[in-house]
Amino acid sequence: MKNATPFTEAKPNREAQGAVDDGSGRQSLVVGEGASGRLDAWLAAELEPDLSRSRIKALIEAGAVTVNGMAARQARHKISPGDTVELTLPEPEDAEPAGEDIPLDILYEDSDLIVINKQAGLVVHPGAGNWTGTLVNALIHHCGDSLSGIGGVRRPGIVHRLDRDTTGVMVVAKNDLAHRHLAEQFADHGLTGPLERAYQAIVWGKPQGLRGTINASLGRARDRIRRAVREDNGDDVRHAVTHYLVCERYDEKPDSTAAASLVECRLETGRTHQIRVHMAHIGHPLIGDAEYGGGFRTKANRLPEQVRDIVTAFPRQALHAFLLVFEHPASGETLRFTAPLPDDMEHLRRALASL
Repeated sequence: MKNATPFTEAKPNREAQGAVDDGSGRQSLVVGEGASGRLDAWLAAELEPDLSRSRIKALIEAGAVTVNGMAARQARHKISPGDTVELTLPEPEDAEPAGEDIPLDILYEDSDLIVINKQAGLVVHPGAGNWTGTLVNALIHHCGDSLSGIGGVRRPGIVHRLDRDTTGVMVVAKNDLAHRHLAEQFADHGLTGPLERAYQAIVWGKPQGLRGTINASLGRARDRIRRAVREDNGDDVRHAVTHYLVCERYDEKPDSTAAASLVECRLETGRTHQIRVHMAHIGHPLIGDAEYGGGFRTKANRLPEQVRDIVTAFPRQALHAFLLVFEHPASGETLRFTAPLPDDMEHLRRALASL
């Protein structure tokens, strides 16, 4: 198995005079000579990387920023040399989702982030039909006061997701700085940094060739949840590329066909249900995937009874995120995390390997 706007932009002044933090979350700065433009842009340049421009804009609109003792109220407020700007950071608000004592398999944790091996059946974020019992609820309970706030709310920063029934490695940010840094890495898809994501999937049949690339854009199907390969230019259509490597073949025949295969998939992009849709698109859907591979269920009838019973009873898509590599947002160190196949997928793999 392989492990494989009409106003000008503010001109930053790195020598803002009298920058003071009195320990209460309030900072006082004096606009230096030569600085001009919008208040939000100037503050973002002075305070990076601690606060994003969007966060500063929200603080301005909430009345947390004053210029010469008067609340600014508008992000486009124009600054002038000699202005005294004060910004007060409120205490992070409690998150709306309540913390819940849900067991977590924690691979790593520090003051900036937490890495977990997500179990099957765990929804990542609260939403319609899943307001409780999610990973976010579990992390709010586990992390407590170590969450310094994402956008002013004491909550974990989700930068990528796994489907409810997909297992494996996930990283979650604990503060704004880590959230922005990690989000940028995932948006870059590893093109200029160390980010790597690799999955193991057990699929029906054997893909053509031991290696391959699936380059097929994805968009919504007929409902808001399912995705499909789309060739049109709809607003929801996104470029998607998956690279696969066939690691094991089960019950391989002389004509090079096989009952099933263990495949390693690496993402060049990260779209909803990408691996599941791409593998089904090339005729090799994931075992257990009712959404995209339901038409292949009868293939289990051709298997010996003991193996057939294990395959038909497998309750989810056979997909596991076994590898995640990324750059630590504070130290710059490249971190690598792996998680072995969960017990249910290993049991399925062993049954198929016995053919």
